[in-house]
Amino acid sequence: MEDVTLYELNNLVRSLIEQTLDNEYWLQAELSEARLATNGHFYVEFVQKDDTGRNLIARARGTMWARTYNLLAPLFERATGERLRAGMRVRVLVTLTFHELFGYSLNIVNIDPSFTLGDMAKRRREILEQLDADGIIDDNKALPLPHLLKRIAVISSAGAAGYGDFCNQLTDNGYGLHFETRLFAAVMQGANVEESVLAALEAICAEADAFDCVVIIRGGGATSDLSDFDTYPLAAAVAQMPLPVIVGIGHERDETVLDFVAHTRVKTPTAAAAFLIDHEAQQLARLDELSTSITQHARLSIEQAKTTLDHLVVSLPRIFALVSERQSRRLEQLMARMAQAARLSVQRPMARLETLQPLFAQAARFKVQHAEARLQHFEQRIAALDPSLLLKRGYSLTFTADGQLVKDASQLQTNDILTTRLATGEVKSKVI
Repeated sequence: MEDVTLYELNNLVRSLIEQTLDNEYWLQAELSEARLATNGHFYVEFVQKDDTGRNLIARARGTMWARTYNLLAPLFERATGERLRAGMRVRVLVTLTFHELFGYSLNIVNIDPSFTLGDMAKRRREILEQLDADGIIDDNKALPLPHLLKRIAVISSAGAAGYGDFCNQLTDNGYGLHFETRLFAAVMQGANVEESVLAALEAICAEADAFDCVVIIRGGGATSDLSDFDTYPLAAAVAQMPLPVIVGIGHERDETVLDFVAHTRVKTPTAAAAFLIDHEAQQLARLDELSTSITQHARLSIEQAKTTLDHLVVSLPRIFALVSERQSRRLEQLMARMAQAARLSVQRPMARLETLQPLFAQAARFKVQHAEARLQHFEQRIAALDPSLLLKRGYSLTFTADGQLVKDASQLQTNDILTTRLATGEVKSKVI
């Protein structure tokens, strides 16, 4: 066997590849590297892992020339909302090349966005299924939203326009509402998103009693960066936060795993601010309703009490007059019965007195005198029962605001209003 040079061997390999293999192949692989060079060419490294997902079993270099990249990359990003990046699974149409100097390489001539979309959806679905299996997917949604959302922990990039828009909208709300926001700065794009946001969530948990809710916001920017939020550790941390989490990440059409586990999902940072403002405005309207209801109830109670007092003022003189009239009738009846009894007492013994007059004259006189004294005593007692006479003597009757007669000072409390009935007129007084 003759010796060959390296160039001759590589040239032979190249000839065999060109003669035996098809020109193009649809390739499914993961991008372990993805780099756009200054000359506009896009360089990648394709890899394939074993079933465990830890060990590499195949690797190949790939190139998308600048002209092809400028055509395919915008189409791919519009379709998937993602830029071609490391860690992404793709389906690409490649041509095989083997160069004597540069070796084996794959040239990308087309790409299938639907495959990547399916892989992204599959990854999100797997994360959500794992959260559901762990029993935590709805934990944050189940938290009650506080009546007041004034103390807000915000996770965002400090210099992001979305964070500025969020704060400005809260400050310039049309209801004059005041919000207390505290920023927990985090990286919101790139490889450090997961680590940075997890650290912010942990810091908030350490002082959860100081806040009413958590807001995670990220404004404009590349939609492709949103995939950095699609991780299980980050989704699990949001799901298990002790405070309601409001997520406003990206644009109207964007969606991340956090949207499915957070308490409330809004589309943008400004939408998050609008949600907080609307919530507080609703509570303010509710307070106004309660204030109006309490005022009306108090006014009605006062009117009812005034009506009752007016009724008592009118009724008391009638009650006094009725009692006086009843006592007078009873006194007249008693006097008539006593007079009749006295006459009978005198008439019956008259016959016997005629025969016994010498003996009983003195006794009869004594008995008459005793009866007259008793009658006078009864008249005096009956007269003393007349309430009008008691009032004329300087006595008075004092009633509480609900019409009860005051008999004991323990009935009264400070600031009670009393009505005192005199012989002539009434006096209002207040307990000091």
